[in-house]
Amino acid sequence: MPKKNLNVWTHIEAAIKNRVLVLDGAMGTMLQGYKLSEQDFRGEQFADWPSLVQGNNDLLSLTKPDIVRAVHETFLSVGADLIETNTFNANRINQAEYGMQDHADEMSNASAKLARAVADEWSEKTPDKPRAILGALGPLNKTLSLSPKVEDAGYRAVTFDEVVGAYKSQILAMFDEVDAFLVETVFDTLNCKAAIFALKDVFAEKGQELPILISGTITDRSGRTLSGQTTEAFWTSIAHAKPFAVGLNCALGAEELRPYIQVLSKISDTYVLAYPNAGLPNAFGEYDQTPEEMAALVASWAEEKMVNILGGCCGSTPEHIGAIARNIEGINPRTPPKIAPALRLSGLEPFMLAGSLT
Repeated sequence: MPKKNLNVWTHIEAAIKNRVLVLDGAMGTMLQGYKLSEQDFRGEQFADWPSLVQGNNDLLSLTKPDIVRAVHETFLSVGADLIETNTFNANRINQAEYGMQDHADEMSNASAKLARAVADEWSEKTPDKPRAILGALGPLNKTLSLSPKVEDAGYRAVTFDEVVGAYKSQILAMFDEVDAFLVETVFDTLNCKAAIFALKDVFAEKGQELPILISGTITDRSGRTLSGQTTEAFWTSIAHAKPFAVGLNCALGAEELRPYIQVLSKISDTYVLAYPNAGLPNAFGEYDQTPEEMAALVASWAEEKMVNILGGCCGSTPEHIGAIARNIEGINPRTPPKIAPALRLSGLEPFMLAGSLT
């Protein structure tokens, strides 16, 4: 791995102790704005592909790299410290929907190289503000915790080893380019554990560990992930990974996500990451929350020392991220609390053994 990548993350680790860092916004929202056709997605390389590929945003890193690059540049230009690779679905399991599983690693590698080049250019422009990239490991379209067959609760469409393999292949394709990995939009904690297992396996093979960030998603006002865990139970389940940051994203807007970020901030002894949607979708599936409205909501989280990294998910544009960056400028960051050691377990709910505190 290039030594400069390690230097970039050293600067990130120093910066996060002095200010709230800014994550980018929604790659998908930005790409949709280009209104690309089926032929645009195919490009020359996949002109004769036998199935439809429109909507396969990860493919654009191969067929429309200039557009992906432009999205990264726009988010960096408004103050993002961290950008995510365009790899939300660039794994073999998800790409099988398009019959493109054999091109998944190619997409991941190309996406990581695009992000690396843009981040390095901006780091040179603003040496006092190095820009880092996160290798995005998105959720799968298959889950280890839930059966897709209502008549067979024990059925699973995929095995743990298959999920580990898909993630490991994607991680290897990005490893030499990224500064850290982000396991994001986690709705099934067992899938997340498979991603963690794959990361640790790759780190052992490479002889080098990179930082891990993990972000779950609370699916509705019940305050639980899709697989049923509360925020506390989710953190207990993945704390062993010792992530650089843990957080929540997607599904909810800032107003609805606030109580769960508040909980995470109190119970986790690491940095806290939050990137909500730009409000809740309207009847047409679009997001109406203005940059000023969203920025005001999340800036209050920074003021109350709840977060260390702020960004945006669905519906969030460079205007949203720019407004957030301006609103949190000069605010001192959250200091992770010291949590007393104890025996903590979790299922759908968290459990701490009484008398185990030392």
